Amino acid sequence: MSIRDWRQFADDQVLSWLLEPTYPSIRYWTLLYLLDTPADDRQLSSAREAIPQYGPAAEILALQRPDGSWLAEEDAYKPMYKSTVWQLIFLSELGADGRDERIERGVDHVLATMQRADGSFPATWRAYYGNLMYCHSLVTRALLRLGYAQDERVRQAVEFLVHWVDGGDFICRYNQGYPCSWAVVEAILALTQIPPALRSAAAKAAIHECGEFLANGDLAHGNYPTATEVSDHWFRFSFPRGYNTDILEAMLGLDAASYVGDERLLPAVDFIISERRLLKRVRQEPTYAWKSQHAITGRLLVDLDWRCRGGPSKWTTLLALRVVKDWYPQS
Repeated sequence: MSIRDWRQFADDQVLSWLLEPTYPSIRYWTLLYLLDTPADDRQLSSAREAIPQYGPAAEILALQRPDGSWLAEEDAYKPMYKSTVWQLIFLSELGADGRDERIERGVDHVLATMQRADGSFPATWRAYYGNLMYCHSLVTRALLRLGYAQDERVRQAVEFLVHWVDGGDFICRYNQGYPCSWAVVEAILALTQIPPALRSAAAKAAIHECGEFLANGDLAHGNYPTATEVSDHWFRFSFPRGYNTDILEAMLGLDAASYVGDERLLPAVDFIISERRLLKRVRQEPTYAWKSQHAITGRLLVDLDWRCRGGPSKWTTLLALRVVKDWYPQS
């Protein structure tokens, strides 16, 4: 296929679908990332203001307890996808404003109960414990997205992550001593959330280290050193990802790290494009979109890939179009 620009994959029908006001988070990100809506545009600010008022973010915030937590009995990342730290991760994905008093209480709760003196956010599962860089990066990324880049506690978390990347081998004890490529993806996603003006030389070097590891591998086939077979999670796009990742999420991190146009990544971009399908919709015309292939609906406090139930996914379509737009902008 000869590709002119990203609008070949996003006709007016698709954009109207993403801009539906029923899901303000997707409307907000579509206006911001796909349509390049100016920051002072009333449409954009209205969409942002609607995020905590209705839709999944509002449902999550409605479940918060007075002390800033979400569950009376929780321990760091447990229970999976339901403890306080997961709600902050999801709220950051949804575009919630970190200045919201409820989110501030949640952030203070997580930092007070989870963070160690060295800046880390260790896990406490029986089988998986200690400093898991994938999980640490998830939390750090969420805090940065929520606007806490200049908070000393978050700076410590960033420094801890940069130190891990600086080792260069990304070794994971749960991958039998091989690198954890999923953790590298989450690390680059976290580090590129640091505002450029606040990035230290060490942080910039860490972003480059992560980018080169991913670009030098075979991202289109998830082919990185491992003691097992290549995980099919690489090829099953979904939102939210939880504790694993995929090619689409990796490309978002690499694009943010200025790897757009790098020929080593063209096969991965082609794979993302190839996953677009003509999909049926309930009581609507079929549309060309991307579907969610690994939905964790039913395991969350609130369903985030709202009502897609394995069909065409607004989230996956939005994220795929972001990558395609990065690589094939309108001339």
